[in-house]
Amino acid sequence: MEILQPQSVLVTGSDRGIGLGLVNQFLEKPNPPEWVFATSMNLEGYHGKELKNLALLHPNLVVLQLDIRDLKSIEAAVQRVKEHVKGNGLTVLINNAGILVKFTCLANETPEQMASLYHTNTIGTLQVSQAFLPLLKVAAQASPKKGLSCSKAAIINISSDFSSMEEMSGWWLSQVISYRCSKTAGNMLTRCQSLEYKQFGILSLAIHPGWVKTAMGTCLVPTTVKESTSGILKVLSRVTEKDTGSFLDWEGNVVPW
Repeated sequence: MEILQPQSVLVTGSDRGIGLGLVNQFLEKPNPPEWVFATSMNLEGYHGKELKNLALLHPNLVVLQLDIRDLKSIEAAVQRVKEHVKGNGLTVLINNAGILVKFTCLANETPEQMASLYHTNTIGTLQVSQAFLPLLKVAAQASPKKGLSCSKAAIINISSDFSSMEEMSGWWLSQVISYRCSKTAGNMLTRCQSLEYKQFGILSLAIHPGWVKTAMGTCLVPTTVKESTSGILKVLSRVTEKDTGSFLDWEGNVVPW
C-alpha cells in the first residue's frame, strides 16, 4: 500500500460529521499534510467556533469561510489557499459539503426542493472543483510521482449509495428523491472530471462514506464517523490511475452506478 502523503488537503463542509472526521484523520496522521484547509459556511456559529478552536491546537490547520453556492465565497477561499501553498498548489480537494434538508418522496417532491439540492450537491461541487483546478494542476505538475494518486493531485467527491441506480439503497426506508438525483448527477460529474482532468495528472473519485451516524444520518446506523473516515483515508492511500472515475465505498468496494 502506498503511503498517503498529500502536501495539502482542503475539505469542504468540515465543521461537523464526515468532513470534520476527515480533517481530524489528516491532522492525526504520523506524517500530516503541511496544510489542512477546513471550511465552514458560518465561522461564528457553534460548529465554526469549534473548528477555530481546533486550529489553535494545530498550526497546519487553516479554517476558511466557504459557501459552495457562492462564487465570491469560493474565490475568496481560493485566494487564502494560494497564500499558504504558494507555488506548490493544492494536492487533494475533498468535496464533502452537501445537504439533504427534507425526507421527500415522489408524492411531495417539489421543483424548489429539487433545485435547492442540485444547486448545492451538484452545482456547488462543480463550482468548487473549477475554482481550485488551477491549484490542483500546479500540484500535479510539481509532483515527481508517476501516474495518478492522492499524493500527487486528486478531486474526491463524497457521494452516497443512495445515488446508485442499480442498488437503490434504502428505498423503502427513505425515498429522498431530490437527494438521490443530485448525488447521481454528482457521480456523472466525477466521471466527466476523470476523463478531462486525467491529462493534467489529476485523479477523480466518488466515495460512498457508508451509512454514518451524523446530523444527516440517523442513530440507527452501523458505522461511526471515525470508522468511515479512517477507512476513506485507507482507500485514498491505495487508489491509482486505474481507479480514476470509479465509485468506491469507504472500504474500497466498487459501488454500482
